[in-house]
Amino acid sequence: MSIIKYQKSLSLILIFSIFALFSAYFIQYILGHQPCNLCLIQRIPYISSVIIILLCFYLKKFEKVFLIFLSLIFLLASVISFYHFGIEQGFFKESLVCDLDDADKILNPDELLKKLKEKAVSCTDVTFKIFGLSLATINIIISLILCIITTRLFLNYEKN
Repeated sequence: MSIIKYQKSLSLILIFSIFALFSAYFIQYILGHQPCNLCLIQRIPYISSVIIILLCFYLKKFEKVFLIFLSLIFLLASVISFYHFGIEQGFFKESLVCDLDDADKILNPDELLKKLKEKAVSCTDVTFKIFGLSLATINIIISLILCIITTRLFLNYEKN
C-alpha cells in the first residue's frame, strides 16, 4: 500500500468520524431526539479517532501505534454498540450506565416532582431510526468496518 493510499484512508476515516459526530449532534439538537447515556458514550470513540488521526498527521511518526489504537477504539465502539443493541432488543438488561434516575439523592417531595418532570431517555427506547435500523445497529456495522480497515492498514503498513 502506498503512502498516498494510507493517508487517503486515514483522511476518509477522519472525515467520516467528523460526519458521524456532526450527525449525532444534528439529530440531538436540531431534530430534538434526546440521546440515552449509551448513545452519548458511543460518541467517545469517534471523538478519540478524530484526535488520534489529527495527531498522526501532525506528528508524522508512530503511525503503527496510532493504527493499533484506532483498531482497538473501533473494536470497542462495536462492542458498546452491540451492547446497546442488545439492550434495545431485550437481550440484556439495562445497566447502571443506563440508569438516569438518581433516586437515592432525592431528599424531599419538591426534588421528586422536579425529577419526574424531566424527560429521561431509557437505553431501551429507540427514538430515531434510519432505514428501519436504530443508530446503535448502524453503529455496529460502521464500527466493525472501520475496525477492519484500520487493522488492514496496520497489517499492510510495512508494505509502504
